[in-house]
Amino acid sequence: MLSKRPVILTGFIGCLLISLSACANSTNSEALERSLAADPKLKDNPAAFGLPSQNNSPNETLVALPSDFPSEIPVYPEAQLQEVTPSTSDPNQGQTLRWTTSDPSNSVQTFYQKAFQSNNWEVLSQPTETTETEEGAVPPTDILVARQNSLKVTVSIQSGSGSNSFISTPSPTPAAAANSPASSAASTTQFTIQYVRDGSAAAPSSSNSEVASQPTTEATTDKPGSPAQPSVFTDINKAPQELRQYVENLAALGVLSLNSGGSKSNSAAGEQFEPNKTITRRQYARWLVAANNQIYSNSPGKQIRLASTDVQPAFQDIPRSDPDFPAIQGLAEAGLIPSRLTGDATAVLFRPDAPLTRENLILWKVPLDTRQTLPTASVDAVKQTWGFQDAGKAEPKALRAVLADFQNGELANIRRVFGYTTLFQPKKPVTRAEAAAAVWYFGAEGEGVSAQDALQSQRQQSQPSAVSTPEPSPSSSPNP
Repeated sequence: MLSKRPVILTGFIGCLLISLSACANSTNSEALERSLAADPKLKDNPAAFGLPSQNNSPNETLVALPSDFPSEIPVYPEAQLQEVTPSTSDPNQGQTLRWTTSDPSNSVQTFYQKAFQSNNWEVLSQPTETTETEEGAVPPTDILVARQNSLKVTVSIQSGSGSNSFISTPSPTPAAAANSPASSAASTTQFTIQYVRDGSAAAPSSSNSEVASQPTTEATTDKPGSPAQPSVFTDINKAPQELRQYVENLAALGVLSLNSGGSKSNSAAGEQFEPNKTITRRQYARWLVAANNQIYSNSPGKQIRLASTDVQPAFQDIPRSDPDFPAIQGLAEAGLIPSRLTGDATAVLFRPDAPLTRENLILWKVPLDTRQTLPTASVDAVKQTWGFQDAGKAEPKALRAVLADFQNGELANIRRVFGYTTLFQPKKPVTRAEAAAAVWYFGAEGEGVSAQDALQSQRQQSQPSAVSTPEPSPSSSPNP
């Protein structure tokens, strides 16, 4: 039986060849050829072989995230990066990233508003809604600007109606539509994220922005105690009238640095001081040291020494690499703010970017006025002196500073900053203008020195004809 198999196979092949030859010129041959030919669609559909398609799915990101993209900037989930454009002014300072997502624009806006608020960003500008005017409807502006330390981020979202709202995906051809997912025909929202360091780029202009009447020439400084250099603040006129002169004096003295480490962020056209914005704990600590050291520039014994980066950090969240480490650590080393160095086991974190509260403003400042141990205080004692109805809401340590501040009469910080009030509101955030008013004057009543006194002393010393310059005379009034 095995010996017959080759014969049978040879006979079968022969019959097949005869059949193919017989129908070579018939219509059946064409049908047979088509059935055995390769499918031309396979070259355009490599997915049939389990290979990745050249026409990527809409969720594939083709542009890589920059290596220096700050990790603190939130990224919208599932958003696809489309383009990265370096800053035209300084490519090393920031870039603009264009993203797309299939989610609606209001979802993107809500995400970034919540993300900035929950992570202690300072929101500088919020999106606006459509407004009606006599000339018609004014379209909304979906621009969100936020700052954290020296990092400034602008999120611009295309919203509204028509071409400004979404970027429409081109309609697929009928052949492609049969094989593409339904979402490919949907619209995608486009938004950009622009980030810069040290405030080197200003926020986008808005039609609702106020224009300052006259730019005010001020000064800034590289670090506390260094010579002031000219700069421009264009919005000091937005500060409350009763606090405006304090801001102007301190800015001219060169202590109101807006950036960590005292780096310069202002341009020739000026910068925004934003006097009514909430000040952070790190900013106030920086101003407190700078103002004290500039006002007492002729009294080294009253200056606060900046800390060396070789010492052990007093706070876990203020490492030696932090640009404000010398000032904040210096305050801790001097025992002017609660820390582990003062025996406060709970003060392990400084929380530099948290809002400064009223009770902390007074607690840190008053010891630089009295230059002695704070008195023992009680809620009843504060109520009897200041008449504060909410004295019980303040921390016990802050109550001691509040009571000591009362003893400074008309030059008390609370009177100068907040005016007459029967509510202290110890947990209320402090504005930049209010913080400036607090550090405008140092010392006890009749013996202290103001920023205005220090400026007059500097002018007298700079006059060539001056033979001798007396020390600044004590101020007798809180008004400049």
